[in-house]
Amino acid sequence: MKEQDRPEVPVGHGVIQSYLKTLDNSPGVYRMLDAKGRVLYVGKARSLKKRVSNYAKPSGHTARIARMISQTASMMFLTTQTETEALLLEQNLIKQLKPHFNVLLRDDKSFPNILVTGHDFPQIKKHRGARKEKGAYYGPFASADAVNRTLNQLQKVFLLRNCSDAMFETRTRPCLQYQIKRCSGPCVGKIDAKGYASLVRDAEDFLSGRTTKMQENLAADMQAASEALEFEKAAILRDRIRALTQVQQAQGVNPRGVAEADVIALHMEGGQACVQVFFIRAHQNWGNRDFYPRTGAGAGPGEVLQAFVGQFYDQKEPPRLILLSDPLDEQDLMAEALSERLGRKVEISVPLRGEKSELVANAQRNARESLGRKMAETATQARLLDGIARAFDLDVPPQRIEVYDNSHIQGAHAVGAMIVAGPEGFMKSQYRKFNIKGDDLTPGDDFGMMKEVLTRRFKRLLKEDPDREGEHWPDLLLIDGGAGQVSAVHEIMEELGVTDIPMVGVAKGVDRDQGKEEFYRRKQRPFALKRNDPILYFIQRLRDEAHRFAIGTHRAKRAKAQGATPLDEVPGVGAARKRALLQHFGSAKAVSRAGLDDLKAVDGISETLAETIYGFFHDKG
Repeated sequence: MKEQDRPEVPVGHGVIQSYLKTLDNSPGVYRMLDAKGRVLYVGKARSLKKRVSNYAKPSGHTARIARMISQTASMMFLTTQTETEALLLEQNLIKQLKPHFNVLLRDDKSFPNILVTGHDFPQIKKHRGARKEKGAYYGPFASADAVNRTLNQLQKVFLLRNCSDAMFETRTRPCLQYQIKRCSGPCVGKIDAKGYASLVRDAEDFLSGRTTKMQENLAADMQAASEALEFEKAAILRDRIRALTQVQQAQGVNPRGVAEADVIALHMEGGQACVQVFFIRAHQNWGNRDFYPRTGAGAGPGEVLQAFVGQFYDQKEPPRLILLSDPLDEQDLMAEALSERLGRKVEISVPLRGEKSELVANAQRNARESLGRKMAETATQARLLDGIARAFDLDVPPQRIEVYDNSHIQGAHAVGAMIVAGPEGFMKSQYRKFNIKGDDLTPGDDFGMMKEVLTRRFKRLLKEDPDREGEHWPDLLLIDGGAGQVSAVHEIMEELGVTDIPMVGVAKGVDRDQGKEEFYRRKQRPFALKRNDPILYFIQRLRDEAHRFAIGTHRAKRAKAQGATPLDEVPGVGAARKRALLQHFGSAKAVSRAGLDDLKAVDGISETLAETIYGFFHDKG
């Protein structure tokens, strides 16, 4: 059947109307799909029948909803026991499916915490990810920089160690941290367990907001030491008081009446949105982060914040209080859902006066300023992409540029790297690294490496999106190299059946001098841009970013390989048991020579595993 002979798939409110007879008033989640089965929208309803009947009406919709209905060719439904359960399921599906008409939180990274470990002499350190390690966690902090600044000052104040447990156990002399008065030296007995425990309690009091009494006690101790002519001790206490004051000053606005809250403020302008989140813990400001959610092609403030809050706390523990700049569409339901997930009450509030209102106003001012900067950057980026289109004779400005690079040392630990840029700058969530697997490659064969990388990249893309309708298909490929590289890449793409993506080779010009780059396109003469051309600087930044990412990936792979031991290949020996074996025997070679009884004596190594390890090293001949 020819394309033009295929019957058109019916779409619109009439299609939606046909589902009403199969629905009841159960709560649940619905999906609206287009003619090709792509999810347009995910929503939840207290009553599926009532919600769908609203969509079935031919008029009375906002422009955004009307566009969505006009593209709807089918629907899917999931019923739930409660509306709260439907709300949680809705947010999970939105994050998973990323529908076009939903508001979507695009940057959803985890936030770092400070961990005071459960060791007899606890270590204080930065922690990110699941809270699996024993100890006391404090946070979240807005960024790694915020944690590092606080840790830096806390080490001056409380003199807690930051070395690993393995290093702590093996020290025989004080380290540099002790010499510069950032550690109390518990590893070599410079402080006893009772004294160190007192420092730990002080640190935890500070991180919990109990600082007033602590400063009074330090001042009293300093005065007593001075009167007893213990001037060295008094000087140490004086330095601790100063460092403590610096920490509090560095944290900026420290609200007196708000012990624990997330302050979330929204600013919308020109179809774009910025959400600013401030973290208040223990009466202290632990930093802020801005987010730029996709606004679902025209959602209002209540819907944007409703979606943001639901997705933001999907994998994060909410505080007891959430302060908002605008009310949510279903604020009570969201509070109930978060409370149910947390196991204690979570209050959501839009303050109108007082200190809480001032906190929200401050966050909203930050959101407005951040969005202004973002829009200015986006406008600049748009001009650069227009310039790229003119320079390389493209029909339209590229929305997705992919830049490829390789890194290796004489062929060893070879990796390929792909970075992505578009209208909003570098799209770091889209970066990809490729461990070069080709066993038949000659060491240092850059052409062979590039072939492997591009083949893997585009085979997967063709498999996942054969119709090439998704946003992950590039509009331009930038290749590090000249005519030979461009020709080789063209052959690779021809083999894959992808020949319509423009590609440009970027090669160093005369004397390999930056600023004299030459650009190569297939069947065309190379050319150069003027040295002061902004487009040249932009391309240099793209190439340098690809090189930076490739080098970083290569170094990480090399470091991992250097840390590898034969123990990595023993069945049943994971990271914890590997660590136990190395601490017990001192080296992998010593483990390989150990007797069966010696292996059984290691903590965590069962008799069966000891036999496995012994057999691995002794039954190879």
